[in-house]
Amino acid sequence: MRTIAPERLLAMALAPDDCTSMAEVRVGVDATDRELVALLDRRFGYMRAAARIKETRGAVRDEERKAYVINAAVKDAEARGIPGDVIADVWERLVEGSIAYEFEEWDRIRK
Repeated sequence: MRTIAPERLLAMALAPDDCTSMAEVRVGVDATDRELVALLDRRFGYMRAAARIKETRGAVRDEERKAYVINAAVKDAEARGIPGDVIADVWERLVEGSIAYEFEEWDRIRK
């Protein structure tokens, strides 16, 4: 299977309601996945910034902030008609992975 450049893939993607074939759906899903990875790249950039800014390693894990982020994602998802329980699971993993990454970055910066 050949790889299509992300910007070309995005240009090829139809809106979900405009798709009439599985090929069109797959192009849209693939384009959306590329967009998600780009957004995650930016999000992890913020984790690098947080690791640089936080003065103590203990400040990396913030359970109150974690709960806020997950709850906000669930509320947003439910308002869009997306299953909140699925988004809660995804965000739990995303936030825990982000915290682990931030710890790694905090340690790396201060070696």
